[in-house]
Amino acid sequence: QGSQTVGMGETLSGSSPAAAAVFAAADAALGESISSIAWSGPAERLDLTENAQPAPVATSIAILEAAREATAASGVTFPTPVFAAGHSMGQYTAMVAAGALDLGDAVRLVRVRGRLMQSSGQGRDGAMAAIIGLDDANLPELVDGASAHGVFVVANRNAPGQVVVSGERPAIEAGAELARALG
Repeated sequence: QGSQTVGMGETLSGSSPAAAAVFAAADAALGESISSIAWSGPAERLDLTENAQPAPVATSIAILEAAREATAASGVTFPTPVFAAGHSMGQYTAMVAAGALDLGDAVRLVRVRGRLMQSSGQGRDGAMAAIIGLDDANLPELVDGASAHGVFVVANRNAPGQVVVSGERPAIEAGAELARALG
């Protein structure tokens, strides 16, 4: 996932009762302490997709609730967003923030999502890479060249000039080198 890090949310939870309540709710929903995994690791356990998805959702909502708590304490009204959006797993955080999905349901859903994603790659030497700065016009040449080394596909187009590729590790490694040569 890349956005998780051991210790995330721990300091905030210690200073914000609202943030601590979010982590407690996430722990209860999962039937185990995702907060302990997020705060104490080890990194290898947090990095498992089944944990690397609910931990950032809980942390993100904890940050939101701490912000709401802090603005209320200062007498300021927290702004009401017109919309919420999230990319990939972030869509679950956005739905919780918008009130369209309960936190407990969200962490349970992303836990299942993470387990399914994790199991789909078991026994395969696969990899993913973000290719940043490559002109989209060069993508066909990148795919053709890297595919000579194994399965290589564009998995996601994040933005113009930023794509995520996935496939077999030798093809991804060859694709990364080719992407550098293509600019």
